[in-house]
Amino acid sequence: MIIRAITTGISLDYPHEREKIKQAAELNRQAKNLFEQFGHKVQTTRITTNSWEEYLKNFDINEIVNIFQDIEKLCEDLNISFFNIGYASKPQNIAVIPEINKSTSIIYSSSKIADKETGINFESTLESAKAIKRISQETENGYGNFRFCAWANCNSGIPFFPTAYHEGNTSFALGIECSDLVMQSFAIANNIQIAEKSLRSLLAEELTKLADHAEKISAKLGINYNGIDTSLAPPLDKQTSIAFAYEQLMGSKFGYQGTLTISGMLTRVLKSVPVKICGYSGLMLPVCEDLGLAARANEQTYDITNLLLYSAVCGCGLDTVPIPGDISIEKIAAILMDMATLAIKLDKPLSARLFPIPGKKAGEMTAFNSPYLVDCKIFAVD
Repeated sequence: MIIRAITTGISLDYPHEREKIKQAAELNRQAKNLFEQFGHKVQTTRITTNSWEEYLKNFDINEIVNIFQDIEKLCEDLNISFFNIGYASKPQNIAVIPEINKSTSIIYSSSKIADKETGINFESTLESAKAIKRISQETENGYGNFRFCAWANCNSGIPFFPTAYHEGNTSFALGIECSDLVMQSFAIANNIQIAEKSLRSLLAEELTKLADHAEKISAKLGINYNGIDTSLAPPLDKQTSIAFAYEQLMGSKFGYQGTLTISGMLTRVLKSVPVKICGYSGLMLPVCEDLGLAARANEQTYDITNLLLYSAVCGCGLDTVPIPGDISIEKIAAILMDMATLAIKLDKPLSARLFPIPGKKAGEMTAFNSPYLVDCKIFAVD
């Protein structure tokens, strides 16, 4: 089993708690070594904090930016490549995020725009749309939005960035990469029932081993273990694709009839594995992180409306979706509100990581220079 991320969560009371960050880095280092001794490949280790609104509430914008630049320098000294400062929920704080984003390179953040208890915060949604637009204009090819998302109804403990944030005592959670098991299950199945049974069995076997190892490491290191986010994340090597796995089973292209059914089946399996799960534990469909999803986007077999539809039965929302650079803030806000409405109505965690591409229109190709992204045609937004 490949571990995409070991994410350690810490709660900061004030911004200069360097020892807590150092301790988290050391816990990650030890956990990585121990998981590798058990035979697991660990791709990344990460640290996330509680909402930065809690530990930076008495600072002005210049002080906030300087503090996160100092934290980033500490992270670089500690060989930390992924550090998440949690979310902002107040419009005036969301407005600061573009400045943080352009002044750092490994700091991730998010905005909270809705939850089940209070519904959608329209002011925060509009401010999040403004942040997405501004980040796209102030970073090369709009790439800064890789480190920012808006979310609705997400709990603490998600190990995947940028949504991750932490509450309570120091703990860790795991994000995994198991698309190879989906490919394996779908390749030998001639109908969806057989595919579901095969995948359920394979995941149960592999994740039970991983969970057992995680519990042992938790006890050895004296740190709480939150569980496994079983979400299907795209492979970092870009050699396989969840879209192509669908197509093995469907006999037609991703986005055509049957895509929704398979999406629902996959999430049903991911949520039913007999281990402690956390986070989304659903199906990720990140357009610019998956070779097959990008290829089908180029062929226009699906669109943003389809992705929202799939979110209703499966995964994590809208992820790495390229949209025209000249899109209005109001249209971005409308997309965010559609996502939030689904999250509240269905009581599930959803997020949106949108990529307005400066100077480019629908149908043109992105031009990312990133090991994490593949290029594809920009989606139309009506």
